Amino acid sequence: MSYLEQPLAGFLDSVASDEPAPGGAGAAVAVALAAGLSGMSARLSADHLSDANGLAERADLLRRRVAPPAQEDAKAYGHVLAACRTTDDADPEVRQERIRTALSGAADVPLAIAETGAEVARIATRLAREGNPNLRGDAVAAALLAGAGVRAAAVLVEINTAAAEISDDRVERVGELVARAVGATCEIAGDEG
Repeated sequence: MSYLEQPLAGFLDSVASDEPAPGGAGAAVAVALAAGLSGMSARLSADHLSDANGLAERADLLRRRVAPPAQEDAKAYGHVLAACRTTDDADPEVRQERIRTALSGAADVPLAIAETGAEVARIATRLAREGNPNLRGDAVAAALLAGAGVRAAAVLVEINTAAAEISDDRVERVGELVARAVGATCEIAGDEG
């Protein structure tokens, strides 16, 4: 059963089991929760923001976009495990290249999660500042969840590209996304202090 088809308790049990569960699934779920809270906050902020409906629609789109990578990350992780477990008589260099390719593919999914999460953090931050003040806590929670999802996804990109000995722009890109998401959450966290 895919992560998205499980009830929440089942998903949590899957993640906590002795089966390897990819961290990208957790990052994707955090961002999806953040997008859901943002959508709700935006819908209930129509009296405070002229573009509240647009923000709600964007948050809903982002939630639908980030949920499937939870399962995609599991598949990518499975490809890495399969490549690592290959014990055929293939040339060691061929095997190593297969592992590198799988790790490179495994870095793409968390990068997509981080991209979505950074946008969700921006929306949630705006809602926390300008939206319905009765929903400020929900918007702040959304911003913090999105930021956590971005950070978790970023670590996975860094780990997978380093393990694959790949030097490309994905690490730099994910670093920019973390800076944007953290900057957004620091803005509202500073408001709380």
